[in-house]
Amino acid sequence: MPTIVFASPKGGVGKSTSAILLATELASHGAAVTVIDADPNKPLSQWAGRPGKPDALTVIANVSEETIIDIIERAATQTAFVIVDLEGTASMMVGYAMSRADLVVIPTQGSHLDASEAAKTIKLVRSQERAFARTIRYAVLFTRTSAAIRPRTFQSIEAEFMKNKIPMLNAQLHEREAYRAIFSFGGTLAGLDSSQVTNIPAAIANARAVAAEVVAMLKGGQAASEALSAPIVASATTAEEVA
Repeated sequence: MPTIVFASPKGGVGKSTSAILLATELASHGAAVTVIDADPNKPLSQWAGRPGKPDALTVIANVSEETIIDIIERAATQTAFVIVDLEGTASMMVGYAMSRADLVVIPTQGSHLDASEAAKTIKLVRSQERAFARTIRYAVLFTRTSAAIRPRTFQSIEAEFMKNKIPMLNAQLHEREAYRAIFSFGGTLAGLDSSQVTNIPAAIANARAVAAEVVAMLKGGQAASEALSAPIVASATTAEEVA
């Protein structure tokens, strides 16, 4: 079953947020998902300890450099998707997880500092490709962007990535209160209370667009709008279709 790894040597770029949004989106539409929480701060484990975790979603927290490969491989035989949230540093654990990835997602904000850190992650992916003699797909996911404004700094970074043929998800994870709220209240976006959190439908639509494109990449690059129509993972929960 496919393994999606979220990686960046820079903290605060949205790895854990991106990972849990993808995981809950897939699980809420019927896919069995294992999330491996390899971040020393254990944000996903803390989220899982609150109410509302989908029954189809399992979080594994006790991970080490010595066990990460075995845990990924075991989870991949048991659930439709494996999602790995890595620590914000370049380490042997990060490299080992990448070596088992079907897709490495590199969250980055629209700053030159973050872009530089994303480039380091890409170099690490390529080094793992050489070390393990296999192609590892990857893509940059822009996070905490504005749905209405595209600053010139962001546009220049995007243009530079395009110039260097760095894959980027077309969907971006916008800055949303709801994404912070699920770590406070637990559960999924759909389970949030609209009296406490604003603009939940827009947050759901945004997370679904990102999930659509990730599944589309795993399925071979189909259009995201086609890959995740209702139900979102109707044809993506079997290994044959997303391997």
